[in-house]
Amino acid sequence: TGVIRTALHNMDREAREHYSVVIQAKDMAGQVGGLSGSTTVNITLTDVNDNPPRFPQKHYQLYVPESAQVGSAVGKIKANDADTGSNADMKYTIINGDGSGVFSISTDKETREGILSLKKPLNYEKKKSYTLNIEGANTHLDFRFSHLGPFKDVTMLKIIVGDVDEPPLFTMPSYVMEVYENAKIGTAVGTVTAQDPDTANSLVRYFIVHNTEEDRYFTIDASTGTIKTAKILDREETPWYNITVAASEIDNPGLVSHVPVGVRILDVNDNPPELAREYDVVVCENAKPGQVIQTITATDKDYSANGARFHFSLDEGLSLNPNFTLRDNEDNTASILTRRRRYSRTTQDIYYLPVLISDGGVPPLSSSSTLTIRVCACERDGRVRTCHAEAFLSSAGLSTGALIAILLCVVILLAIVVLFITLRRSKKEPLIISEEDVRENVVTYDDEGGGEEDTEAFDITALRNPSAAEELKYRRDVRPEVKPVPRHHPSSSLDSIGVQEFIKQRLAEADLDPSVPPYDSLQTYAYEGHRSEAGSISSLDSATTHSDQDYNYLGDWGPEFKKLAELYGEIESERTT
Repeated sequence: TGVIRTALHNMDREAREHYSVVIQAKDMAGQVGGLSGSTTVNITLTDVNDNPPRFPQKHYQLYVPESAQVGSAVGKIKANDADTGSNADMKYTIINGDGSGVFSISTDKETREGILSLKKPLNYEKKKSYTLNIEGANTHLDFRFSHLGPFKDVTMLKIIVGDVDEPPLFTMPSYVMEVYENAKIGTAVGTVTAQDPDTANSLVRYFIVHNTEEDRYFTIDASTGTIKTAKILDREETPWYNITVAASEIDNPGLVSHVPVGVRILDVNDNPPELAREYDVVVCENAKPGQVIQTITATDKDYSANGARFHFSLDEGLSLNPNFTLRDNEDNTASILTRRRRYSRTTQDIYYLPVLISDGGVPPLSSSSTLTIRVCACERDGRVRTCHAEAFLSSAGLSTGALIAILLCVVILLAIVVLFITLRRSKKEPLIISEEDVRENVVTYDDEGGGEEDTEAFDITALRNPSAAEELKYRRDVRPEVKPVPRHHPSSSLDSIGVQEFIKQRLAEADLDPSVPPYDSLQTYAYEGHRSEAGSISSLDSATTHSDQDYNYLGDWGPEFKKLAELYGEIESERTT
């Protein structure tokens, strides 16, 4: 085997880190004729902590403006160490100096730099410079090389504070002010003060930061900083206001500082006391004199100092109440007592008792409330059994099912009425008869008879032959209450009577006949009157074949038969063609 050993004493990695060595091996113990081989060995020296850290300079100077924020990094410093890895790790500390309480230093493990940070705000007008002694020391020491130490170094850092135009500074970090409610508009609440911290000492302007237009309850004097009321304030509505006051330099309006201001609204006795709730007072019919039937309390919107003590009494302006009285318990409560025995619901079921309540504020305020007392029937142990109003509602009340049934009946009845009215108003289509159509029109009614066997409803002979109606025949579909006297008409008179006169007679008989129904009815007659010289023009008895009758004589009958003459004249012309 071949062993490689160092040939130099105290080899320094920082001077030379890498070495290359060529190794040759021969056989036959190195004699002539033997064979050999060679290789290259690369040797790297590992690092040990044998170099202490050193600052490049013994004195440093740093400029920091007074506007620097607390906690921000204001500078960096670094000590050099020739070693690498963990042997070069170090820690920075401030060992002394007048700025040790204002600044702090930490170590960046990656860059091995000292980061200088601000612990307290700077003020150029108070202190313009600071001096720090900063130490940098290795954290991993090798005691074999302690004789090369110490493994730390110290440098001095002077910090110059720069003057910056700062915003105004308020004399207090926050303000609390007080004002009485209902104070007049323009009442002074308090004053805030701010000054320019710079040497120029510029004038300061004040203003209130409003979030909305509706919160303008206060105003401020721009020059003096005096806050005043802008509206009437009500403690019961808003007992506390929080506002923000801003101050800026007149020469540099962009520099603004803010301060919170709290305004406490002091109470004024401006609300009278009132009953704590609505009381349902009940007195039993069997109540005894002096019996307590209700205990009442009061409340006041004002602060307790302006109304915590309440006084109860009956209205002195009214006459003495013979039924009830009131006793002040002097603990902000009062008791309602009866004055007599035996109350009757039938005589009077409701009583009204006016109560006067006053507070102990300055000035004292009072209000009047009226208690409603109901008379009820009670058990012997005082439990209420029933009252007049409840009994009345119970006897007159209906269940939900009954109300639904009644409502349903009303709806059905209304539907029937509407349907009946609709049917009454509906009419059949009138028969349209053309003025030019002079032919006989057959009117059809939608009435069905009883068939061939029904011979009882009508006597058709009376309609066909007026002479057969000499003796009145009774209607068989209606039973007459009074039997009329038969009417007889001479045959000669019926033959000579006209149609108009015939109808008048029949109308009079129908009006006087007690056997007919007591409502309007339609009476149909087939009587056409006497024969006319022209004969019948009805086509009912005409033959099915065409007639050879000459209708030219219709033209001689006058203008009334002109249309009929033209009609039959056209039919005759069609036959001939």
